[in-house]
Order: sequence, then C-alpha cells, then structure tokens
Amino acid sequence: MNLTESLLHALVDHGARQIFGIPGDFALPYFRIIEQTGILPLHTLSHEPGVGFAADAAARVQGGIGVAAVTYGAGALNMVNAVAAAYAEKSPLVVISGGPGLGESQSGLLLHHQAKTLDSQLRIFQEITCDQVRLDDAARAPADIARVLGNCVRNSLPVYIEIPRDMVARPCAPVVREAPRAVDADALAACVDEILARLRAARAPVLMAGVEVRRFGLEDKVAELSRRLGIPVVTSFMGRGLLADQDAPLMGTYMGLAGLPEVSALVEDSDGLFLVGVIISDTNFAVSGKHIDLRHTIQALEARVTMGYHTYADIPLDALIDGLLARVPHADAHFTVDRPAFPHGLQADEATIAPADIACAVNDLMAAHGKLPIASDMGDCLFTAMDIEHTALVAPGYYATMGFGVPAGLGVQAATGQRPLILVGDGAFQMTGWELGNCRRYGWDPIVLLFNNASWEMLRTFQPESGFNDLDDWGFAQMAAGLGGDGVRVHTRAQLKAALDKAIATRGRFQLIEVMIPRGVLSESLSRFVNAVKRLNAAKAA
Repeated sequence: MNLTESLLHALVDHGARQIFGIPGDFALPYFRIIEQTGILPLHTLSHEPGVGFAADAAARVQGGIGVAAVTYGAGALNMVNAVAAAYAEKSPLVVISGGPGLGESQSGLLLHHQAKTLDSQLRIFQEITCDQVRLDDAARAPADIARVLGNCVRNSLPVYIEIPRDMVARPCAPVVREAPRAVDADALAACVDEILARLRAARAPVLMAGVEVRRFGLEDKVAELSRRLGIPVVTSFMGRGLLADQDAPLMGTYMGLAGLPEVSALVEDSDGLFLVGVIISDTNFAVSGKHIDLRHTIQALEARVTMGYHTYADIPLDALIDGLLARVPHADAHFTVDRPAFPHGLQADEATIAPADIACAVNDLMAAHGKLPIASDMGDCLFTAMDIEHTALVAPGYYATMGFGVPAGLGVQAATGQRPLILVGDGAFQMTGWELGNCRRYGWDPIVLLFNNASWEMLRTFQPESGFNDLDDWGFAQMAAGLGGDGVRVHTRAQLKAALDKAIATRGRFQLIEVMIPRGVLSESLSRFVNAVKRLNAAKAA
C-alpha cells in the first residue's frame, strides 16, 4: 500500500463517499492514484470554489465527511472562501492539496504557485481548519492521518492535508482509526440531571435544533428526545431543514422579527430554552423581537454545555443526547402540535411572479411528486425557502457567501442520488452557475430555479440609492442547451407552473427555470428581516 492509498482507505473509514476536485501539476500524481484505484469516485468540476461548496454540501447532507482535492497554490488558495464557509458553519470538510516535492523545496528556486513562502499555504489554512498536516514522512503518516481525520469528525470542522508530490507513492502502512475519547461519566450524569431539572421547572420549555444535530447524525435521536420530553421544537435559521423527515413536534424555524409571530413568541417567551447544537450567531438571534438572555438558556455546542454562569466541558453532543434519552422515559401518548401552514394552491394566471409564488409553486410540486432536497444560495432565494414545506436543506445561512447554491446542489445529488431543487439568484449564478456544465458527464439532473431580477437585490434593500447593485440581463435560459441541459424563461405564474411540471417530468438533463422577478419585489420573510434590521440599527443609533 502506498501513502495515497492509505489516505484514501482512511477517508472511507471516516465516512467519505466521494471526492470533488480539480487537478493541477502538483496534484497530478495523487490524482492518478485516485483514478486508478477507484477507492473513492472522483468528480471533477470547473472552478475550485465550486469544488469546496460541493464537497461541503455532500458532507452536510450525507452525514459523513466531504473531500475536496486540489493542487498547490493556485488551486488550494482559490478555495479559501469555501473552506472558510465550512469552518464557520461546522462542516467536516477534508482539503487535500498536492505540494512541492521534498527535493523541489530544497532547490533554492522560487516555485510556481508559491506565494510568500512554501509554507504560506499551510499557514493560511491554519486559520480556517481545526488541524493540518504535511505528509512528508511515510512512517509517521498513518498516525498523522488518523489524528487529522479524527479531529475532522470529532469537531465537525475542516482539516487540511498536504501531500508533497514525490511522496504520493511511497510505501505506507494502513491508518488505524483513533479510539473514541472517553467521556467523564460523573460529569455527564451531573449535566443531564441539571438539564432535566431546569426543563421540568420551566413554565414554557422549548427545544431549538441547530446545525450540529445534522453534523453528528443525531436527528432521529433528537426527535425521539423531543417526543419523550413533550416540548415543542423549532429549528434555528441555520438549522432549517432539520427534522424534516422525523416525527417530532416541530413548530417551524425561529427568525425573530423576520419569522412567523407564533414561532418567535414561542422562543422569546420561553423560560427554558434548550439550544441543541445551535450556533450563537447574528443570523440566528440578531433580529429577536425580545432580548433573549442567553444566561437563562441551556446551550449544548462544541462539546460543552453552558447553563447560567458555568460550563460542563468535554461533553460531546452525541453523548449528551444519549445520556438524556437514558434518563427520560418513553412517552405514552403521541405529542401533536398545530404547525403553521405553508402556502399551497398557486393561482396559475398571467400575473407577474413574486418570491411567494415560487414557494407556493414548489409546495404544490412536492405535494404532488414528493419532497426534493433543496440547495439554496444566499439572498432572497434562501428567505423564500423559509416558506417552503420542511425538507432537507443546505445553505450558507450564517457565513452567507454567494455562489454556494449550484455546486452544493451537485454535491447533494452526488452524495445522495436524490434529485435536488436548487434555488439561486442571478448574481450568485454568475459566479458558479456554470458548474451545471458538469452534469452531463455524471448524469446529474437538478431542477434549478434562478431568481432573476437583474440585481443584487438583497444588497439593494439595505442601500437602495446605489446603482452598482444593478446587473445586466445575461439570458441564462438560452445558455442551458450549450451546458447540456434545458432552459426556459418564465414571466407569469402560469408559465412558472408549466415549467415546473415539465421539469419534474424530464429526467437525465438539468432543468433551468429562469424566473423573471421585478426589481424591488421581495419575499415576506426578507422584507421582515430587512425592516427588523433597520429598526434595530436605528434604535442602537438613537
């Protein structure tokens, strides 16, 4: 076994199911081994940001780790933004970069793709990964790989592995996976006791599920816990899509002033708010209608539990949920809730299209044909997704990078085999929409709803006087055929329904529906969000 094969087998053992990548000269040797061995399927895309987003989305939706393989310098540094997004949103992404050979690094010459020093790339990735290694010693490599991949899985964060190109075929022993770390049973028991005591004493307890629930594969257990506790459940904005296929008392998604009033009141009036894997970020809590005193919440995040002014360290989320389930008896009766209704029954007439119509049309589509997983970009397409029935969703809800949606959708289909629905704005599509040209090679056939208002419309809502938010009309639908798919531009609600009906019936080619939306027409969720931010900013300035 050589070093690359040892790494590939270790990736499989840690939950990888495919590799997304773009080759380059420093990466060619290890790419050859990836292709020749077939240990993991390799999907090559067109631009490194798309590689990172696709691998990130695959990790989010399949529950394993995502793998992004690139070359040194021009490849890896071109993927920094995507890796930063994965770090911010706690996605277990493995970055594999080729690197200069050990002999080359001692030549005294500056090497192409080199930035400041040969170590610059590794130091840059130290900022956006939780562990890093350069595999420059074949004898030490198995232990290094085990440590790095262990930290990736344990922390659900990106890691960085660099392979000098003259090391890829060196003989190497197999990687032995690290043993699970022991949890202090007494500390866990005390933590569980205190959580249950707080929840029992609360007048209106609520459980909020966040991204770590999905990252650690705990949706079924958290759903079971919520049923046993008999308390209502919401997701954070970032956690939208969680528990979509679970029998849980799910009320909706908390968005403060931007969300449904009944859901916001449920959270903000709770005296026993249990935050399970919820990132304490502005996108989750900055537009709360009432101040949420986090000192009075229970926060389980990043392998620690915080209550009031004290913290239980080294309590992994999976151990905590198992500990709670062991103490909470099975519920005798099914717990039901009145969930807020989502819009259905699109009026297919000649009226122009608003984002609310898109949500309504998608709900009708899924009611007739079954749920589709959704990959959404940033902007009003993501806020529109809040009005779509609960289904699996990947989106950059906190880091808020544009360009995520299309490659993420490809990652979802590669990882799950399910046909995804991609929601993307015209500005983001200009960045990474061209990755659709890779669908034909791999048999992917997503349905793409492209929100085209010839504008960076979400930015315009905050600064409407600026002309630089205007975009040109690129005629995206006309380009679909050249990329290997089908495209149609729709202006009315009747045209939208017809296009969706045709798209769902057509398999084997991606379907691009370019939805023309007048400038200034926003989803209700985004309108509420913008107004809430403006009011809160005005109050702070007063």
